[in-house]
Amino acid sequence: MPGRTAGKRNRVRIVGAVAVAASASLALAACGSTKDTAGSTGEGGGSGKVGVVLPLLTSPFWQSYNDYVPKMAKSEGVDALKTVNSNSDPSQQITDINNELNQGVKGLVVAPLDSAAIEAGLDQAERKGVPVVAVDVAPDKGKVAMVVRANNVSYGEKACQYLGEHITSGKVVQIMGDLASVNGRDRSEAFRACVKKNFPKLKVLEIPAKWESDTAASQLSTLLNANPDLKGIYMQAGGVYLAPTLQTLKSKGMLKKAGTAGHIAIVSNDGIPQEFDAIRKGEIDATVSQPADLYARYGMYYIKAAMEGKTFKPGPTDHDSTIVELSNGILEDQLPAPLVTKDNVDDPKLWGNTVK
Repeated sequence: MPGRTAGKRNRVRIVGAVAVAASASLALAACGSTKDTAGSTGEGGGSGKVGVVLPLLTSPFWQSYNDYVPKMAKSEGVDALKTVNSNSDPSQQITDINNELNQGVKGLVVAPLDSAAIEAGLDQAERKGVPVVAVDVAPDKGKVAMVVRANNVSYGEKACQYLGEHITSGKVVQIMGDLASVNGRDRSEAFRACVKKNFPKLKVLEIPAKWESDTAASQLSTLLNANPDLKGIYMQAGGVYLAPTLQTLKSKGMLKKAGTAGHIAIVSNDGIPQEFDAIRKGEIDATVSQPADLYARYGMYYIKAAMEGKTFKPGPTDHDSTIVELSNGILEDQLPAPLVTKDNVDDPKLWGNTVK
């Protein structure tokens, strides 16, 4: 996410993934959640307060994550402080991290707004010997014990495959996230590359919306004026783009139900209840469900493990995910993020069907 002042615009991190149900309570005594991948146990005590820093609370996705945090902290035996909201401001997020450190926290769970800017906060934590787990967004640099995230390249590829299989030719637009975030970059590049490789008859248009709802609405309106023959839309963050996209289409008389003439195929990311309702109504066709519940659960799991001095290495886990080593040497637990369509939208295992 970008470095803009808090409150100016509605923005989301996305994200984007959602999920299968997590395995029952995890036992830290087993030294990790991985199959033959957990590292050795150090001398850390694993006790002490944990600070939890949110990127924003203007998205239903992050509101749900925020609700899950205390529940998952209790489940994992973590003494988490009340969450702190950085209000879409990367500079404020660094201040928030410093404030948490000054309160004497022994661990931090942070959802970075900006993959590069977060390094300053990570460096502060490292100087104080406080481990950090990053959720949803991987930092470009800096030390973290683990990144808890879904495979965002897969998000773009799944959206591409769905649209490519349902649209034979014509124009499609991707409403992109902030390219200052690795999530925005991964989704955008993957979608673009997949279309070029697999569906050459599709023409990709792009809206750099920076996780901002008003930017998405205004640029989509302009784009539709020039391209009334648009066939498909990929929204990289349903939590922030769904409402303005549907409203813009409706205002132009272009919101047609799936299966009817003139319907514009729409694929989203997030897996929030509002997207599921839109799928049921035929307003959009699919979404990639980000696991807000698992982000909270494994954020707490890994920070407790890090505070105990435990380490991990790449390989499959016991919760249907894979730990990978990123190009910068950071480890990332890539959690499952299923594609949701009308065929599985009512699956009770999806977290979006468990919240109101």
